[in-house]
Amino acid sequence: RPTAVPDGGRPATGIRRVLVHHGYLANLAHPRPDALRQSRTALEDELARAELLGADGLVLHPGAHLGSGPEAGIATIVASLNAAFEKVPGTVRVLLENAAGQGTTLGRNWDELARMLSGVRDGRRIGICLDTCHLLASGLDFRSRESYGERIDEIAGTIGLESVRAFHLNDALAPLGSHRDRHANVGAGEIGAEGFRGWIQDRRWATTPGVLETPLDDQGYALYAADLARLRSLLTGAAPARRPARRGSSSSNKRLRSERN
Repeated sequence: RPTAVPDGGRPATGIRRVLVHHGYLANLAHPRPDALRQSRTALEDELARAELLGADGLVLHPGAHLGSGPEAGIATIVASLNAAFEKVPGTVRVLLENAAGQGTTLGRNWDELARMLSGVRDGRRIGICLDTCHLLASGLDFRSRESYGERIDEIAGTIGLESVRAFHLNDALAPLGSHRDRHANVGAGEIGAEGFRGWIQDRRWATTPGVLETPLDDQGYALYAADLARLRSLLTGAAPARRPARRGSSSSNKRLRSERN
């Protein structure tokens, strides 16, 4: 937003939350000093831009340890975050996105995310963005009432419900525990439209923003409208709209292969 425009004109647009996503090439757990230095500089630049935009959160893939081990990788991520917050004062929260668990990516389970959160000195600058596709791919099921309740109990006992500041509402093309980051349109994957019911109907998330990262086609943004309609139908208890043709995105895998080198 231009600094002369209060709130970036949000009241006029109806926009209540603004989230931006960090570039995919950064790896805050990189064991090589030169690559880590570049990733830290990129985070500081992105954080400064998010502050100028008046964003509420900066979503970030924590990184991959590339063989140094989870302990060393998490320690490096925490040090990177603390250094960035010291260099770039402000109010934007970095929202760590849970990982699907491909390769040596970190943040694939509640324990790893909790250790990152607890290591950050300024708790006002950190939070979590839960990606539903990544949850399923990492082996954390939530599609039934029972499994959803189990996941909520786990969140409450580890990272804390209050740390969850955003959702990426994506269906999953690959099955439970596949560790493959392949997004699908809502209702066209392994989660299915009904599998989102717990997240959508739980009033504890009523003010938590959700973002679609689902595939598009030559119809432009029409698929987003259909995905939103299926999710919104769950608010009223109505049957979700007809299941779309199975369609997935391999772009996440391509990004993942390139970003961690």
